[in-house]
Amino acid sequence: MDHNGAGTESEGPATSREQDAVRILLLIDGACEPLSVPEQAEPVLQQAVGVMRTQVKLQKLDFWLRNPDFLANELLNGYEATGEAELLEHAAAILDSEEPEVRRYPMLRHHFGAYGWLDDALAVLRSAGLIIRQRRGTIEHVRQHDYYLLQHGRHVVREIIREAPAFAYYVDRVGLVLALAGDRRGSELKDMQYRIPEYAETPRGQEIRSISAKARGRLAALRQGIAAHEGGQA
Repeated sequence: MDHNGAGTESEGPATSREQDAVRILLLIDGACEPLSVPEQAEPVLQQAVGVMRTQVKLQKLDFWLRNPDFLANELLNGYEATGEAELLEHAAAILDSEEPEVRRYPMLRHHFGAYGWLDDALAVLRSAGLIIRQRRGTIEHVRQHDYYLLQHGRHVVREIIREAPAFAYYVDRVGLVLALAGDRRGSELKDMQYRIPEYAETPRGQEIRSISAKARGRLAALRQGIAAHEGGQA
């Protein structure tokens, strides 16, 4: 089982196996890093073009994809910290629409934060020759999961981007999520998400509830502040 001791499934809307596989493939492609020299020398990895390290990072990136309200809220944090107008525009595009409701697929909170079942999606990707997953540690204690993107996997991603309009939403949102995450490690993304009280205070094993009303309230307040500032300068 590819999890951190989770035994309870979310009762919220379920994604399809195909959606999960495409979403995870796009994340791994976008977030993977170059291979080390010893890794490149391993016969099983001869077709690998990059690696995404740690399940924690994959889960945290996936949380923002599956919870647009939390993604928008983090974009508002970025706007308040930097004043970068594009961040506010991205947040507004999410919150002014029904995306936080119709695109929300809840996740459970476990020991390392948000958790979603990935084994089925990963099995699809592995069986299709798109990725290889390797575990570090022992059978009793897996310290880390590494996800290697294969050449065929990258080719399929390029085909999705070019020829699969049905997945255009995920292509767009993966780009936004990866830009927001930057080069932060999984533990750093976990810390960012734990700063949200509704996330941190969710009992372990329970579904992390929506913060769409809170995020929309923040957006409205920011707009009022901007309008007042512009009115004062008129």
